[in-house]
Amino acid sequence: GVAGAPKIGDAEAWGPRIEQGTDALYQSVFNGKGVMPPRGGSSASDEEIMAVVDYMVSQVQ
Repeated sequence: GVAGAPKIGDAEAWGPRIEQGTDALYQSVFNGKGVMPPRGGSSASDEEIMAVVDYMVSQVQ
C-alpha cells in the first residue's frame, strides 16, 4: 500500500493490526499514523471511516 500501509487482502500484513482490535484501528485513522494525516485527509464521518475499516478487515478474515 501507500507509504507502507497494508494492502487490502494481505492477511499477513493485517494480522498484527487486527490483533490490536478494531478500536485501535479506528483511532489510527481518526488521529493519523506515520505519514497518514488524521482521517486519511478526508472529510468522512466517523461512521464512514469505521465502515471502511470494517470492510478492510473483512477482506482478510
